[in-house]
Amino acid sequence: MAAKKPIIILSGPVGAGKSTVAKDLISYSQGAVAYIEGDTFWSFITKGATDRNRHQNFKMIMISMVAAAMPYALNGYEVILDFSIPPWFMENIKKVVRLKEIPLDYIVLCPSEAVCIARAAQRAAGTIDDYTPYHDLYLSFDEAKANMISDDTSGSPETAKRIRKGIDAGQFRIC
Repeated sequence: MAAKKPIIILSGPVGAGKSTVAKDLISYSQGAVAYIEGDTFWSFITKGATDRNRHQNFKMIMISMVAAAMPYALNGYEVILDFSIPPWFMENIKKVVRLKEIPLDYIVLCPSEAVCIARAAQRAAGTIDDYTPYHDLYLSFDEAKANMISDDTSGSPETAKRIRKGIDAGQFRIC
């Protein structure tokens, strides 16, 4: 069996630039990489979503994507998981990956809310014209200051290089 590789959670509020930075981060990674775009997991719910609480579905989806990442990490793939996983949920994830002794990095991209609002309105798919429902989620990332990159001006390649350097130095390792 290949050496275990980390699961790298690239998180942040809606419009933070996670997916754009993830693509650049992949190019700076050495060896095998698996990329999990978390928004895809919403499409797995095809019927009954309105019968359940959205918060309950949000939790279920976060656990599902981490569970999907684990076999890749256990088999030598560095996994980049791209989704808005708030700090309050990280203890649940740490419990799951500790059982398999998988390294876990947590990076939060958090530009200003104004930048997130503008980016969300300009998305190629899933345009968000009203950011109000995402305001509380934006604020929840304040708890992750130690793992946060708050930058309104750097481009995606520069941010990805900064993240890669931080991952290699252990700056974002949480377990």
